[in-house]
Amino acid sequence: MSAPAIRWTEIDPQRIPELWVVVGPTASGKSELAIRLCERWNGEIVSADSVQVYKYFDLGSGKPSAAEKARAPHHLIDLNEPDVPLDAGAYAALADAAIADIRARGKQPVVCGGTFLWVKALVRGLAEGAPANPELREQHRLLAEREGRAALHEQLRLVDPTAAAQLNPNDFIRVSRALEVFAVAGIPQSEWHRQHAFATERHPHKLFRVQRKPEELDRRIAKRVEGWLEQGWVAEVRSLIERGFGDTRAMGSVGYREVKAFLEGEVPESELAQRIVQKTRIFVRRQRTWLRDLELTEVELEDA
Repeated sequence: MSAPAIRWTEIDPQRIPELWVVVGPTASGKSELAIRLCERWNGEIVSADSVQVYKYFDLGSGKPSAAEKARAPHHLIDLNEPDVPLDAGAYAALADAAIADIRARGKQPVVCGGTFLWVKALVRGLAEGAPANPELREQHRLLAEREGRAALHEQLRLVDPTAAAQLNPNDFIRVSRALEVFAVAGIPQSEWHRQHAFATERHPHKLFRVQRKPEELDRRIAKRVEGWLEQGWVAEVRSLIERGFGDTRAMGSVGYREVKAFLEGEVPESELAQRIVQKTRIFVRRQRTWLRDLELTEVELEDA
């Protein structure tokens, strides 16, 4: 039986001296919890979001508003141009520096984000990589061109359903890499990570997740998508495409991909909001898979 949830006001640096890390599914209220903790304990937020790190990807990434940034300073947001990728290892090094800087100024660092590979890279380190095989990568590229990326993802589902559940079918690079690991190492990538990764704790830490019932989370997702569309999400994506950022990694993220498809005539306007909600719910299921085996403290957060 899981431990009962605690109130957010019970999180106290004297009782919990470890690094505070707020994780959880999209739209669950991570940012609000992190901001409240910062307001209460003189803290600053270190973002762990692989889309917010890019400039100009604002609405659909849930990037903090000016009012939210006024409530709590944020780090590792708007770092890179959209066509300059940032990987988990580089993120961990940047987060290390931000955490050290915050602590040196006598403040409380609060890591917050839904990119769980980045969180793991920060607190546990990265897995030793299986050897690369350029020939296999080329085979995967040709298959994706010939039959579509979904066909490549289906191959992964057959040999490593755990990894497949965590990866978007359109994420060619990561799907290809997972298949490559299986072919080279003879075991699923998920098992390779279990055997090689995260054995040494880089930061003593405590993971917090806002407690949400599934139906409540569904309502929050739908409300947020509707709000972002009303605030001009389509115009934001149109501008990004016009500036040459239509094929960047961030544009392949949930929501941005669907808005782009709408602008390209592949999704009717009447179906756009529901399509984004549907894809977000699928993404949330993958996030829950990531979180399943972690030791999490559930937090009650009223009016978030």
